[in-house]
Amino acid sequence: MNPLLSKFDTPFEVPPFDKIKLEHFKPAFDEAIKDHQAEILAISNNPDAPTFENTIEALENAGSTLTQVARIFYNLNSANTSDEMQKIAQEIAPDMSRHSDDINLNPKLFARVKTVWEKRNDLGLDADQFKLLDDAYKGFVRSGANLKDDKKEVLRSINEKLSVLTLKFGQNVLGETNAYELVIENEADLAGLPATLVSSAAETAKKKGLEGKWMFTLQNPSVMPFLQYAENRELRQQIWDAYRKRGDQGNERDNNAILSEITNLRVQRAQLLGYRTHADYVLEESMAKTPANVMGLLNDLWKPAVKKAKTEASDMQKMIKASGQKFKLEPWDWRFYAEQIRKDRYALDENELSEYFSLDAVREGVFYVVNNLYGLQFKPRPDIPVYHEEAKAYQVLDKDGSHLGVLYMDFHPRASKRGGAWMTSYRSQKMENGVRKAPVISIVCNFSRPTGDKPALLTFDEVETFFHEFGHAMHGMLSNVRYASQAGTSVPRDFVELPSQIMENWAGEPEVMKQYAKHYKTGEVIPDELIQKLQNSGTFNQGFATVEYLAASFLDMDYHMQTRPIEGSITERENASMQKIGLPKEIIPRYRSSYFQHIFAGGYSSGYYSYIWSGVLDTDAFDAFKQKGNLFDKELATSFRENVLQKGGTDDPMKLYVTFRGREPKVDALLKKRGLN
Repeated sequence: MNPLLSKFDTPFEVPPFDKIKLEHFKPAFDEAIKDHQAEILAISNNPDAPTFENTIEALENAGSTLTQVARIFYNLNSANTSDEMQKIAQEIAPDMSRHSDDINLNPKLFARVKTVWEKRNDLGLDADQFKLLDDAYKGFVRSGANLKDDKKEVLRSINEKLSVLTLKFGQNVLGETNAYELVIENEADLAGLPATLVSSAAETAKKKGLEGKWMFTLQNPSVMPFLQYAENRELRQQIWDAYRKRGDQGNERDNNAILSEITNLRVQRAQLLGYRTHADYVLEESMAKTPANVMGLLNDLWKPAVKKAKTEASDMQKMIKASGQKFKLEPWDWRFYAEQIRKDRYALDENELSEYFSLDAVREGVFYVVNNLYGLQFKPRPDIPVYHEEAKAYQVLDKDGSHLGVLYMDFHPRASKRGGAWMTSYRSQKMENGVRKAPVISIVCNFSRPTGDKPALLTFDEVETFFHEFGHAMHGMLSNVRYASQAGTSVPRDFVELPSQIMENWAGEPEVMKQYAKHYKTGEVIPDELIQKLQNSGTFNQGFATVEYLAASFLDMDYHMQTRPIEGSITERENASMQKIGLPKEIIPRYRSSYFQHIFAGGYSSGYYSYIWSGVLDTDAFDAFKQKGNLFDKELATSFRENVLQKGGTDDPMKLYVTFRGREPKVDALLKKRGLN
């Protein structure tokens, strides 16, 4: 019996990971697609007149088995993949694309949806039902339901190609990241590197049979601290070049032709559907609404950010000169000299700081915050099956002790896991026969591993990432909606980062840090002096951070505001894009085109700006707590839970925000936080 197609006989009906094998997936997809097709056929051919219940709700509830199989597969393909799994992914991508198009381009089904939609104001629907109907109708239209048959066939072809190309793009980036190894044999070349990083590199080398050597990789916990601390400039340049050339080396994993084709297919699809550009198509369903609004925000922030970044670069150049060297500051120097200035100006050593941020302690700090805000409790459940031995499962209990959901946490890098950090769900919350069906949520990160006798010690950036992903998890966990398609993070891309980014604000508050930041050896609470140093340096290097982020956002928009197919060299196009905005030569975009997974393999095309858009929301929202003088103000926390986290995609996001905040957001708090005012 295929465990993917059977009832899950596990605690809280989580996936039975211990029973699922790779050979189960393809048959499960085939069977689940067949079942979904039968359900769609029954809805389309229903002889009764179309109603909200027999058409819209029936559509919402159809395909539950396929959703279950797909979520398990795609989540594992991101967090614990293999060559075999990637082959299966390539095999099923066209099948899933065709199946989706069979539904979206079904004329009889669309006719029923349209009939209900045209009567929407006379049906006495609740607000969430009205939005479900409206979204269903718009979804069909935006998927080509109004196209003539010949155009529908063109759209099918485009969608099928995109499904394969975007998958291949991500696989190439993972392959490029895993392929590079910087092996150091001379101990003198380790000068400046923290002991924990050196120890980790020795363990990595040992696992590869290189006893007595040190190996550094392009995984973030390896490459970024190497760039930050390594005194050997030549080696910094070497690993930096490998990092920035991923997917751009003319080898079998080169992404340039792939991303060109993705971009051009998106242009073609958007125009086929009646939009000027892919950005116009995407942004129609966002808070921003139009490319002009996005570009307006990016341009408003660009000028002060570049000004600050140029000052930072000048300070670094002075330090280089003062040390008796004559070279010009380059991108592979930035993190190193930023760290030197941070130590010099603020007497802040990130190595000293990280000794107070053991992973276990930070996790307890996250639990402390959500407990004080919402009353939640987290109970380890070793009896719940996990998809990898490093993943841990928790039962999440509400303040009254009732079951809220299950949370998986998976923290460390491995070859089978893509880079970055993300939250996902194995099951969305919904109501089933009037009873809340609890969600199953997961957060996946790539934090530094334990080394030797030391626990995993996080940088403050990693601490903020943990809080960030936990904010997403709370959005999914606290969801309390009727329909699964509106649950949790099923909101516009530029609203989804509000719950995650607002959580980051608690991480650096002294009151909170004193609860979780404890020295891994002595248990000593972080001293006030060290907290003050961290706060004093709060806006340090924010010019760089904002510029590299905005540069990637501009690059995203540049690709997706095209009105005609792109041609020629991607490197030349990228360079021209960055020259147009005046990107300082010492900085490159946070993601270069060839490894920009957010937009070419993820769901952020025309949407990478969302982090800064949500940044306006999150700083403005957190400012409400600061103004109250209580980081855990019960009234505000309850309002944020009830009006934002619980509501998911049941209403317009600006309306939800205004209900919580009492007004629309202002940009002031963001500018102040980044030192750009």
